[in-house]
Amino acid sequence: MEKCIERLQKPERASALFAGWEETVIWSCLQGIMGNIYGDCQKNPLSAAAILGDFCFLAGEPSRSLASYKPKESKQNFMIMVPQNEQWGQMIRECWGGKAKEVTRYALKKEQNNFDKKKLHKMAVNLPDGYEIKPITQDLYEQCKEMEWSRDLVGQYKSFAEYESLGLGFAVIKDSKVAAGASSYSSYKGGIEIQIDTQMEHRRKGLARACGATLILECLKRCIYPSWDAQNPESVALAEQLGYHPDHPYPAYEISDY
Repeated sequence: MEKCIERLQKPERASALFAGWEETVIWSCLQGIMGNIYGDCQKNPLSAAAILGDFCFLAGEPSRSLASYKPKESKQNFMIMVPQNEQWGQMIRECWGGKAKEVTRYALKKEQNNFDKKKLHKMAVNLPDGYEIKPITQDLYEQCKEMEWSRDLVGQYKSFAEYESLGLGFAVIKDSKVAAGASSYSSYKGGIEIQIDTQMEHRRKGLARACGATLILECLKRCIYPSWDAQNPESVALAEQLGYHPDHPYPAYEISDY
């Protein structure tokens, strides 16, 4: 019989289930900074899910209840589920059926000394005429939240005060409007998870590269790590230009009508 799923009051108790999984979203949840850990037991969970924003990482013993669980605070109708192993993958497919689309994501190596600051500086200032890069202030934070394409740049932070305290980001501005941005999707102790987005009409102009370089340089200045997990090969290519190295591809499931 499946156990009742609940949010762990002490998320660190699920640490052993996620051991060796180098995903900063998991670290954010385990550290109690952002997101939550859900499990089948408060004291000694055998199965657990780390949920933050659109991501759900499933670990431990495969559980149908956990694979199909949607927390009350999750208001979105989309989720990216990442299984720890094929047994979890099978459980996701069984629970969600045609709503689950299997995709491949790409982990990048977390190397402390892989960035060429001189090269990044050149990228950061290489912008077309009429564009400029600015830190994400409260006005830009609110602007990003209003538009669907840019919402993930700041959307996991409940307020600008929380973003200012935990997050970090820059926006490319054109005619007083956000055209692209590089920001923290989430935060953990010692670093951030990078999110980069460009509005469709402003793509193919090097904005993502310039803004990403600016964010990485600021992270290095603050001695925090700019972690990056790539959605597709195009994102991997941009990451490599900025100094990252591929680690490994991994399966994930995009859940529609979540």
